[in-house]
Amino acid sequence: MANRAPTFALVTLGGVIVGFVIGWQLPAAMTADAAPTESAAADAPALPTLSLGERLRGEITSDSELNGKDGSRFERFSLPLEEGTLIEIELDGPLKGTLTLYDDHAQMLATSSDPAYYDASSASALRRRIDESGDYTLVVSGHDLHSYGPFTLTSREMELIESDTLAMPMQADGWLQGGADHYTFTIEESGLYQVEMRSSDVDAFLVLDGPNGYRREDDDSAGNLDARIADFLEPGEYRLTARTAYGEGNGLYTLELAPHAFADANALRNSGELRLDEPLQGWLSGDALVYQLELETRSAVTLEMLSDDFDSVLELQGNHVFASDDDGGEGLNARLYYPLEPGSYTVTARRHGTGGSGLFELRASAVEIDEMPGNDRLEVNHPISASLLPGGRSVYEFQIDRAGEYHLEMRSNDFDAYLELEGEGVFLSDDDGAGDLNARISTHLEPGAYRATARSYGGGDGGAYTLSLSSA
Repeated sequence: MANRAPTFALVTLGGVIVGFVIGWQLPAAMTADAAPTESAAADAPALPTLSLGERLRGEITSDSELNGKDGSRFERFSLPLEEGTLIEIELDGPLKGTLTLYDDHAQMLATSSDPAYYDASSASALRRRIDESGDYTLVVSGHDLHSYGPFTLTSREMELIESDTLAMPMQADGWLQGGADHYTFTIEESGLYQVEMRSSDVDAFLVLDGPNGYRREDDDSAGNLDARIADFLEPGEYRLTARTAYGEGNGLYTLELAPHAFADANALRNSGELRLDEPLQGWLSGDALVYQLELETRSAVTLEMLSDDFDSVLELQGNHVFASDDDGGEGLNARLYYPLEPGSYTVTARRHGTGGSGLFELRASAVEIDEMPGNDRLEVNHPISASLLPGGRSVYEFQIDRAGEYHLEMRSNDFDAYLELEGEGVFLSDDDGAGDLNARISTHLEPGAYRATARSYGGGDGGAYTLSLSSA
């Protein structure tokens, strides 16, 4: 035991020595990610005061307080704030820096930059709703040990929605912090209406409850991480909840309530006959909508469903045919092509998934499929209009009686045409020789039997096309 006592005393003494050295090196320094301590506050001179609505200039220099963690420098300011105020503080100037706000209990409330990822554009502004009146501390710190320079602070109080009762129409800003915001509004006349929640700070989420058990939710229908509920609303009082998608995060958002751009509900058709070359508009808010299509002749039919409000899905059924499409059109629009026999068909319009509703346009067009010459024969100067099933190919035979220059051409507005020609020692192919994704083979042909193959480039598409053989 006598041998161990000096060792214990030495360790204790070493700890005292080390603590003394550290205290001597950084007597009054603090880190930007740690609030000022009571002892530091007692020893330090009074902080300069930043008043809300004021512009204040400063500078980070080698004389500024030192962050012992990473070597960066920082300046502190006192900021008196009132309960319920939503503040915005902006940092301008050459300094590459970050803003951090502490309450009067030395607790960090907000920072303008993620410590793991610095983004100069987002690090220049800090927003926070104040829960309790008091004197707060604002810290302006350099991003790293090389960050020095002058800066300007600009502070302001942001105007927010002052009431939980909204009007129709209106646009106003709100702030989410630790929960959801709840509002009410009244619909006087039945019609099409739209509610949007947009934010660059949070993933927006809307919930709308109304008369007769009405309830709608939406996350991302407005694009990016913004929310939109567009629907036909009956008269009555509605309850709107604005929150984040996963209940996390704080930030500014904008609410906009307005009649839908297409507000004439009487002009909508949500059932009935779908006529060729007569587009109709409908409103989808839940269940799929069903239309009837009548064909008198064998035709290659193209169906399209277009919407800016949701992801469209089309289904076609009848006469032993069932086909569907999700994104065959541009963007999230649906497009179906199918050669059909005369008869009655059902066209179903719906949305992909469970979210989203709104306006859509439904179109139907058809090209009659001509009777092919016997054995699918192609004649010189007698064009053929036909259709190609997705993934299929059509083969035509033709006879050349007189040697000369000939043009074999395939045109389509539905797919990228591709031609192959073989016979009498010739084998040629073409993709876009006729321009605009149309195919053309121009060559000298001797008398004899030939075969032309018509298909889509890549082999996966289908649609209507015209095939012609002409002499030069």
